[in-house]
Amino acid sequence: MSADGWFEGFRSERLRLSEVELFVRLGGHGPPLILLHGYPQTHAMWHRTAPLLAQRFTVICPDLRGYGASHKPPGDPDHYAYSKRRMAQDVVELADALGLTRFRIAGHDRGGRVVHRLCLDHPERVVAAAVLDIVPTATVFDATDRTLAMGYFHWFFLAQPEPLPERLIAAEPRFWLHWLLGRWCGRPAAEVFDPRALADYERGFDDPAAIHASCEDYRAGATVDVAHHRADGERRIRCPLLVLWGEQGLMHRCFDVLAVWRAHARGPVRGRPLPCGHFLPEEAPWETVQALLEFFLEPL
Repeated sequence: MSADGWFEGFRSERLRLSEVELFVRLGGHGPPLILLHGYPQTHAMWHRTAPLLAQRFTVICPDLRGYGASHKPPGDPDHYAYSKRRMAQDVVELADALGLTRFRIAGHDRGGRVVHRLCLDHPERVVAAAVLDIVPTATVFDATDRTLAMGYFHWFFLAQPEPLPERLIAAEPRFWLHWLLGRWCGRPAAEVFDPRALADYERGFDDPAAIHASCEDYRAGATVDVAHHRADGERRIRCPLLVLWGEQGLMHRCFDVLAVWRAHARGPVRGRPLPCGHFLPEEAPWETVQALLEFFLEPL
């Protein structure tokens, strides 16, 4: 399969779970591997890597609740509907619907935060996990200084009460999307993003319900998600963990990324920076695939 193929050999499904219906792409053969996207994207961010991973794994790429072609429930006063705990429960229900008892999982950006919560809340389901270009949510808030606040300004903007961010983004949604993609890329965005992926991201931001849902995701991040992290106490990730991040990105500049994750894990943790900005699977697809295959194919 070519890294330039568009989900070659994959099929699409809509799966109804207890609260939401998720759009999912599935392909390949072998042990199950779930891939979770981040903001401001959809499952389409895996288009260069999923077909290659599908040579060794059954790859499952959902749109998270609130994103892409998946259901977009309204927010609630406590923002629990978009908490990473609720999103992690969606992933477990998705696995149940597909008949998967245990699985490997990787998540980029917000998807990585869902992976972190899933590893804590459902450790018996996860064989091994990978998180891409993040440190834990509470760690970011605790370490916020001028550099982090400027680089992660969107965390504080999107978390403002409704309808402020929704109204402002809806005024020029595609400008907002393209500006973020360009800001977080390690090289010009025109050299990175496939037009088909961009079209999928744009469709999301053309939908007011998707804009609202993504704001609720960040409101949850600033409130209920942090509360859940504080309540974890001594709970740590138990499965093997791979950590990848962009050497041109904010995480590389602001944190000892491996050390942070080792403090949040009881099992083995390894990882390295890749030669890119924030969007590892699209900026450095070959390096991302190589690292994921090396890790997920190891005997456990």
